[in-house]
Amino acid sequence: MRMNSPFRRALRYIWRIPLLIWHAVVDLPIAILLMAEPWGEKTIGGVRIDHRAVRWWSRWLLRIYGLDVRASGAQLPDPVLFVANHVSWTDIVVLHSTRMMGFVAKREIAGWPVVGWMAKKGQTIFHQRGSQESLGDVLQQMVERLREGHSVGAFPEGGTRDGRELGPFHARLFYASVEADVAVQPVALCYGTGGDAQTIVAFAKRESFAQNFWRLLGEPARTVDVIYLTPILPGEAEGRRRIAELARERIGGALHGS
Repeated sequence: MRMNSPFRRALRYIWRIPLLIWHAVVDLPIAILLMAEPWGEKTIGGVRIDHRAVRWWSRWLLRIYGLDVRASGAQLPDPVLFVANHVSWTDIVVLHSTRMMGFVAKREIAGWPVVGWMAKKGQTIFHQRGSQESLGDVLQQMVERLREGHSVGAFPEGGTRDGRELGPFHARLFYASVEADVAVQPVALCYGTGGDAQTIVAFAKRESFAQNFWRLLGEPARTVDVIYLTPILPGEAEGRRRIAELARERIGGALHGS
């Protein structure tokens, strides 16, 4: 029987839907409570409780979807500007399952069920695409976060694609790392064995968030490799355009070699 036959897909929905409802109705309020003051800022084993809550909630959401995250590579300590290739809405959850960081994401995500709610609580900076004024505000917020010692995650492609290729990186985004004088660490997100599920996880043509969210819930279990690559240290590359080029080269190399 085919791994993704209609029968097998139906079976996955039967047992995953109740788990997803539980995770949204029970686990999400617990996570938000743990992130609240005054205990959210307290630490256990050197890690803040609110950061642990985000990672815990993210890991369980991915398990419900059958996504087994495997992180590799040394992660720089805060503050860092993490940049990754953008495949789907799952990217933020995947990265949050390995490391706490406040993301730069399109404003539409704030209205997405479950994921949007958690994104707001996860220090996300929302950007209105196409608005130069919004981008200016976002860049300033990024600089402030980095200077305060917090890490920020961003997707320099500016949006998702079909999963077949790595798009150009927008250099302006790297203004924040230059201004705050912090390192940039590229991260490669690789879905499936050797990246064979990139196009499956990515949004299909004209597919909405709700449609992708529902479709992926019925997909077979697969791995997700999160590869933390060699960072670009302050002063290593001259100007934000060169930083963008280096970051793209390193992510592209990791994806092609996965």
